Amino acid sequence: MNDCIFCKIANREIPSKLVYDSDEFMAFHDVHPVAPIHVLIIPKAHYSNLEDIVSTNPLLSKRLLQAVNDVASELDVNEDGYRLIMNSGENGGQSVPHLHFHLIAGTKLNIHLV
Repeated sequence: MNDCIFCKIANREIPSKLVYDSDEFMAFHDVHPVAPIHVLIIPKAHYSNLEDIVSTNPLLSKRLLQAVNDVASELDVNEDGYRLIMNSGENGGQSVPHLHFHLIAGTKLNIHLV
């Protein structure tokens, strides 16, 4: 997509502070972090949301979860813990219409969801 900021980051048109980079996925620090560690994990190809990637490329969606785990390992937060957030659609709070996960860690997160 021509106007998608995450596509521009994936294509290196906009600089980012990379944490992880593979042929299919990348992770980079959020420009407005909410915790000491706050990275965004995206597929490099444009998918609008989870339904989009699962319905068109289910194997890629499985590899995306492995990439999330790889990023958590790279950041050394697997043992202490982290929060993984994905917003979907306008009502879900998705502000960039490119599938992405927020990995948040580095402090005890005080919001408890059950």
